[in-house]
Amino acid sequence: MDKNKSYSLKEASTLVKDINCTKFDSSVDLHIRLGVDPKKADQAIRGSVTLPHGTGKTKKVLVLCTPDKEAAAKEAGADFVGLDDFIAQIEGGWTDVDVIIATPATMPKIGKLGKILGPRNLMPNPKTGTVTNDVAAAVNEVKGGKITFKVDKAGIIHASIGRVSFAPEKIEQNSQELINAIIKLKPATAKGTYLKGLSMAATMSPGIVIDTKSVQN
Repeated sequence: MDKNKSYSLKEASTLVKDINCTKFDSSVDLHIRLGVDPKKADQAIRGSVTLPHGTGKTKKVLVLCTPDKEAAAKEAGADFVGLDDFIAQIEGGWTDVDVIIATPATMPKIGKLGKILGPRNLMPNPKTGTVTNDVAAAVNEVKGGKITFKVDKAGIIHASIGRVSFAPEKIEQNSQELINAIIKLKPATAKGTYLKGLSMAATMSPGIVIDTKSVQN
């Protein structure tokens, strides 16, 4: 890999497999630097996208809901279902899940968990489809490859889009799907270049710089 070179998304999707040095099936992550000011509410990019080939990881899902929704959540494949007991566990420091889905009626109780769940990107949010009355559909989407993303304080989105065991075409297609979703969310108030930087990396491997012109539609 040439550290001074920018690769196309297609080239990076192959190279990330070649330079992987771990013995386990590493995660492949995209890091996308945006020309936005996250301090401004309308530029705090947040959303969700269903990756065509999934993430390669089975996600653990917690559904916080009232008793009448529990059966539907369990049938859809939720790993944990309930409300008050899990709120107490989270207050005690338990966050061993990948996604939390909640019904609107439970949000007043869940609001107090913001300081714990917010920094871990686990707080349910209507913008990412994790606050909904149709908990079964939400669980199915997450299990089927739906991921959520949000820009951090530095204006960067970090997201896992697959594993190094994926074929290069699947890594490329998942990456493009995420990038397309982010481009669609470009705020009207963002000035200058929106997609400022892009890199791909596997766990414990160096980042591959991607030419942003190779991904913009």
